[in-house]
Amino acid sequence: MKFVAIRVLLMILLSIIASAGVAPPARSDAGAPVRFPADKSTNVNPDTHLKLTFQSPPVLGKSGQIRVYDAADNRLVDLLDLSIPPGPTQPTPSPSAIYTPTPYEYISGRFTNANTRPGTPSGAALPTSDQYQLTIIGGFTDAFHFYPIIIRNNTATIYLHNNLLEYGKTYYVQIDPGVLTVGDGSFDGIAGRRGWSFSTRRQPPRADSEKIVVDAAGFADFNTVQGAIDFIPDYNPKRATVFIKNGMYEEIIYFRNKANITILGEDRDRVVVFYANNEIFNPHPVNIKTNEVPGTFPSRRAAFAVDHSHGIHLANLTIKNTAYGQAEGLLLNGEENIVSNANIIGSGDALQSNGSAYYADSRIVGDGDTILGRGPAFFYNCELNSYGPYMWIRNTFANHGNVFVNCRFRTRGNGETVIARAPTNGGKNYPHCEAVLIDCALAGIDPVGWGEIGGDATNVHYWEYNSISLIDGKAIDVSRRHPASRQLTMEKDADLIANYRNPAYVLGGWSPQMAPP
Repeated sequence: MKFVAIRVLLMILLSIIASAGVAPPARSDAGAPVRFPADKSTNVNPDTHLKLTFQSPPVLGKSGQIRVYDAADNRLVDLLDLSIPPGPTQPTPSPSAIYTPTPYEYISGRFTNANTRPGTPSGAALPTSDQYQLTIIGGFTDAFHFYPIIIRNNTATIYLHNNLLEYGKTYYVQIDPGVLTVGDGSFDGIAGRRGWSFSTRRQPPRADSEKIVVDAAGFADFNTVQGAIDFIPDYNPKRATVFIKNGMYEEIIYFRNKANITILGEDRDRVVVFYANNEIFNPHPVNIKTNEVPGTFPSRRAAFAVDHSHGIHLANLTIKNTAYGQAEGLLLNGEENIVSNANIIGSGDALQSNGSAYYADSRIVGDGDTILGRGPAFFYNCELNSYGPYMWIRNTFANHGNVFVNCRFRTRGNGETVIARAPTNGGKNYPHCEAVLIDCALAGIDPVGWGEIGGDATNVHYWEYNSISLIDGKAIDVSRRHPASRQLTMEKDADLIANYRNPAYVLGGWSPQMAPP
């Protein structure tokens, strides 16, 4: 009787675990990789990645396939072909979007796209042929290049094409020999219908959910940040919160036409959303001047891109691009968006900010042109770190540029750089560019302060008030500042200083306020 009672309790416990979406540990032969999701697990989120963890670091092959089938009818649901390279590694002579007007299709032995909704194209990018891996992210059919498998230490993470798995299905996975190998030769792929299978949750969260939770370990509504955001309808009228549990989320994030979403991390330094992406790997179309054409913004080079969206709040997390070059950590395009208590890390153009945006209590780290964009952007109590010029400002007369209040500029390395580089650069000219520093502390800034200004500087606002040294707290010697720049004084400019301390003045009348968590 005692044995029966224990067995009953064990069955109840396993039932509770399964209902919570927790898969029991994988049971495998000695030396076989641990699988995620575990073999024969249930309640798996359809946005899951597949993971194999070996006893030693695996080696990625250059050929072979990974296939996922619907167990109900043996239909091929997804295919990854390792003979196709992830994306360009050198600048392409004529970069353009891979416009995909139809869902993914299996053509000539490869997925050019994959059974999902068509999504939204840029509307102007010219279609081209492409010989790299392609996936649709955020329904944007100017497809992205991506890495089908990423190896970190002993774990190989397999990235299926987005939005192919469905709720209430059972799938099985096959992996050809040579896709992954280990030194002892113990792994020779996965074959058949019973080598690795799992079942997805029966149904998604409620459509009107005000809060959905992301957990890379699979113990929540979604495994990926992108999966959670895709779930929220476009132009959502009621605010929804995406709560991200601590973890490393290696994925390109892209969404457009969203509204009223708070993306909230559990811990600023322990929620890290990151990817190696840049202008070479995912170039924007050659036939579109990305920053200049209203209504089109087909840039795909950021780790985390928010496009044509309103009322997006990013808080308490780290966003990082691990690639070098033109590689934004965050690209923010829209109106009335907020970034608070966050780390934004990229390379050139680490942060691109277009449309009214408010940044508070955040750290922005880059290699040069660290802030790029058209504004207006208000920064309060932020720290900026850069090797090269801190910003290239592209605002026109129609709106303000970048305004910094109580911020810290700390140059990386042992050299000096300027706050902003020339508004005339590469054949482009922004004669109304604006960068205003109020009560900021500086270290590693060239005594001239500002880069050269080509052409007429009449409408350029390179202004400072009360800049002090980060080293000793003393007033900065501004005697060698660029002659086109201006030092504001309380005696002459009290009203102007008060205005620039007010976010609503800078942001076109909008007074930013974070929604409660």
